[in-house]
Amino acid sequence: MTTNSLSLSIDGMSCASCVARVEKALKQVPGVVSATVNLATERADVQVRDGNEAGALLAAVEKAGYAAHVHAPDEAPPADAPLAPIMLAAALSLPLVLPMLLSLAGIDAMLPGWLQLLLATPVQFVLGARFYRAGWKALRAGSGNMDLLVALGTSAAWGLSAWQLLRHGGHGHLYFEASAVVITLVLLGKWLEQRAKRQATDAIRALNALRPQVARVRRDGIDVDLPIAQLRLGDVVVVRAGERLPADGEVIDGESQVDESLITGESLPVARGVGAHVTGGAVNGDGLLLVRTTALGAESTLSRIVRLVESAQAKKAPIQQLVDRVSAVFVPVVIGLALLTLAGWGVATGDWEQALLNAVAVLVIACPCALGLATPAALMAGTGVAARRGILVQDADALERAQRVDVVAFDKTGTLTEGHPQLLAFEAVDGDARGLLSASAALQSGSEHALAKAVLDAAAREGLAVVPAGAVRVVGGRGLSGRVDGHELRLGSSRFMHELGVDLAPSRARADALEAEGRTVSWLADLGATPLLRGLLAFGDRAKPGAAEAVRLLQARGIRCVLLTGDNAGSAGVLARQLGITEVHAGLLPEDKVARIEALRRGGVRVAMVGDGINDAPALAAADVGLAMGSGTDVAMQAAGITLMRGDPRLVADALDIAHLTRRKIHQNLFWAFIYNVVGIPLAAFGLLNPVLAGAAMAFSSASVVGNALLLRRWKGAGR
Repeated sequence: MTTNSLSLSIDGMSCASCVARVEKALKQVPGVVSATVNLATERADVQVRDGNEAGALLAAVEKAGYAAHVHAPDEAPPADAPLAPIMLAAALSLPLVLPMLLSLAGIDAMLPGWLQLLLATPVQFVLGARFYRAGWKALRAGSGNMDLLVALGTSAAWGLSAWQLLRHGGHGHLYFEASAVVITLVLLGKWLEQRAKRQATDAIRALNALRPQVARVRRDGIDVDLPIAQLRLGDVVVVRAGERLPADGEVIDGESQVDESLITGESLPVARGVGAHVTGGAVNGDGLLLVRTTALGAESTLSRIVRLVESAQAKKAPIQQLVDRVSAVFVPVVIGLALLTLAGWGVATGDWEQALLNAVAVLVIACPCALGLATPAALMAGTGVAARRGILVQDADALERAQRVDVVAFDKTGTLTEGHPQLLAFEAVDGDARGLLSASAALQSGSEHALAKAVLDAAAREGLAVVPAGAVRVVGGRGLSGRVDGHELRLGSSRFMHELGVDLAPSRARADALEAEGRTVSWLADLGATPLLRGLLAFGDRAKPGAAEAVRLLQARGIRCVLLTGDNAGSAGVLARQLGITEVHAGLLPEDKVARIEALRRGGVRVAMVGDGINDAPALAAADVGLAMGSGTDVAMQAAGITLMRGDPRLVADALDIAHLTRRKIHQNLFWAFIYNVVGIPLAAFGLLNPVLAGAAMAFSSASVVGNALLLRRWKGAGR
C-alpha cells in the first residue's frame, strides 16, 4: 500500500518533552508509518498509509493536550506574541523585587505583605494562566512538560508566601517576588524565543513574499489584471520593467536583464530573450517581456524551492534522536530531583521553608526549552541561509552527511564544463562530410542532449534540411539507434562501436589526435550486412569559470577530487589537468559510476557526487550525499540530497561549508542546553541558586541557544 505525507501545525508546545509526547501520540494512530515533530517550526510531518484521514491525527494531538490543524502550503506564519502582558507582568513584579535589591544597600523599603499579595496574584494566576492550562493538559495525558515545572515551582513559592502571610500576618520573609519574577522572566524568554524563531524562518517568508498577487494577462489582444489563482497554463503575461514575474514561463517577445538572486543566489542579473526560460518571483530589469506560462501553483519553481526548504527545516538531524530520548524522561526525573531536594533539606535542617525554595529553584532551572530548540534552530538557520545562496538542502540527513565528506566525485559535462559544446569537426570516411552531418542530425532531431543541440546547430549553419529519423531509440550510456533513408544507423561512443563490432581503424588516428586536444569524439556507423564506419564527429566544451577555484577550495579543505565521466580519456584528462584534478575515470556508463562510488565507500571514505544529467542519477543516489546542479535534469535533482540552484561548481564547497558550520552550531547549542542543567540543577539542589536567578538563567538559556543559531545568517560563502 502506498503512503502519503501530511503536515500539521501544532499549537501549545513549549519544550522537548512536548515534542516527544506529540510524536508518541501520532505514532500510535493506526496507519501512521512515521511522525516527526519540530519544536522550532511547530510542525509535524506524518507519513500515513493511503486511506487514512487527518481527523484521527488531529484528535490524537488534541488528546495529548495540544491544538492542531492541517498546515496549508500558503499559510502565513503566526504573528509575534503581544508584548503588553509581559510589560504588565514586569510592572507588577518590579515593586516586589526592588525592595530586595535596595536591602543590599541597607535600605529597608519592603512592602506590606497584603500589598505584595495583591501585586503577585494577577501575575501568578492571570498572566501565568497559560502555564496552568498547559501543565494540566500534560498531567491529563500522563506526562510532564516545561509549563508543568513552571506552574509547580511558582505555585509552591506563592503558596508558601500566602501561608506565611495568613499564619504570621506578614512577619518574616515572603517569596511573592520569586513567583512573580520567575513567571515574568519565563514569559519574556518565550517571547524572545518566538521572535528568534521567526527570524530563523526569514528564508521561507522571503521566498513566499516573492509571489506577486496579481498578473497582467494578455487575452484577445487586451491586457487585464487577474489574481494569480486565475492564471492558466499557456497564458501570455505582460511583465513591465521593475515588476516580478508572476509565474514560470518562456519569453516569447522582448529582451531584459532579470534578477534571480533570491531564487538562485546569482548576484548579478542575467540576460533573458526570446526562447529563454524565466522563473516566477524573479524581478524584470529594464525591458518589457511577454511570457507564456509553463508552470503554475505547486508545480512552479518557487513553490518547489519553498517545499524543499520547509521539508529540510521540518526534518530532524540524526543527533536529535539522542535529544529526544533524553527529553522523554527529563521532566519526571526533574520532578523526582525536586522532591528529593525538598525531603533532603527538610529532614537534614528542619527548615522546610528553605527546602521548598530550593525545590522550586530545581523545577525552574531545569525547564528543557533550550534542549528542544538546540538542533532545530541551527537547522532552520543553516538551511535558510543556504537557500539564500542558491543551495537547497532536501533533508537534515543530507546536511549531516555533507559535513563529513572525504571525496567529491564530479561528472564532467554540464557540471565542470559549460555544458554547451560545439561541433568542431565532422569527417566522413568516404569524404561526404555533409552527408555524415545530415544523417547525424536526423538521428538527433528529437533529442535534448547538449551534443545533439551542437549537431543540429551545425547542420543549420551548413544549410542542411534535416528529416527526422525513424525508430529512434536511446541506448543508455552509449548513444542512439535509428533508421535514416532505409539505413540502420548507430551514433555514439567508442564503447558502443566496439560492442557493435564496428572497425574504427579508418579514423582511429584522427580520433586519437582530437581526443589528445581535449575533444569528445562520437562515431556514426551503418549496420548493413557488415557494420561499416561512416565517420566521426568531434565536440569541444569549455570549463566553467568557477571550476578550477571550486577544486582548489575543496582541496584546501583536505577533500580529494575525482572526475567520473562517460567521455573519452583524452578529453577528460585535458580538463582534469586544467582544473588540478589528479584522479580521472573516463569512459564510464551510469552503472560504472555507481561501481566507482561504491568502491570508494568500501575503502572507508565518505563520498559526495556532483552531477546534472539523467545518467548521473544512479551515482547521486549511491553516494553518501548527492549534489545536483539546478541547471540539470529533474531526475538528477530528485536523486540528490542537495540541489545547487545555479551551475556554479564553487557552490559545492559552499554546501559542504554550511553543513560543517550548521553541525558545529548544533553541537554548541546542545552543549549550552545541557550545561545550564548540568550546572544549574546541582546549584539549585544545594541551595546556591534562588528561584529568581533560576528563572533568569532558564529564560537566558533559550534565548542564547536560538541567538547562537542565528549567527549562521552572517555566513556569506565562497561562491559568487
